[in-house]
Amino acid sequence: MNTTISTSERVRLTGIRKRYSTGDTAVDALRGVSLNVAAGELVALTGPSGSGKSTLLNICGLIDHQDEGERFLAGIAINGMAEKQLTDLRREKVGFVFQNFNLVPVMNVHDNVEYPLLLLGVSAAERRERVQQALMRVGIEPYASRLPDALSGGQRQRVAIARALIKVPHLVIADEPTANLDSVTAAQIVDLLRQLASEQGSAVVVATHDHRMADHCDRVVQLVDGEMQ
Repeated sequence: MNTTISTSERVRLTGIRKRYSTGDTAVDALRGVSLNVAAGELVALTGPSGSGKSTLLNICGLIDHQDEGERFLAGIAINGMAEKQLTDLRREKVGFVFQNFNLVPVMNVHDNVEYPLLLLGVSAAERRERVQQALMRVGIEPYASRLPDALSGGQRQRVAIARALIKVPHLVIADEPTANLDSVTAAQIVDLLRQLASEQGSAVVVATHDHRMADHCDRVVQLVDGEMQ
């Protein structure tokens, strides 16, 4: 069995199945889903609530396990990995952007963006340089000392994107990243994600109900009842 993938592919899922059980009730959240995402590609997952988008995101991002199928991330076979290995791989190679930003409210913009580098043990001098560059790239450098509550929704999402991309991840998982934003700001956020992903060679997988987001992605994958349409 081949245990590596092309370096141009960041994610490969093959025949992914996931079932959740609640009491005597079993729900098939994913039914044999296969998905490849290349470096620099922006893919939108669409579909009604309960279609399996969040489950697929969690499996892509190494947060959840599938019941059947194979997973590869950055050329590495995931099946059979210990939890410690999964945690280390997720910390190093996956960035996350959320609908509600998930910034640490008591940390300023600079410290929020720096935090993933602290977890990776990056030196203070390198952290300082990389954070400054990241804040400049997302247009938020003048607000480095502000707390998240002092920023607009669009500014907070820019901080979240900088934090997700600061470690140059192979994969960025974005869950409804434009849902709380006005149309102009949403378009800016989509363009920013696309630009940075392309520059860094990161794959971006986005779950969204927002046609403004889907219309600007490289590819749209629709899920219905746990199956790709």
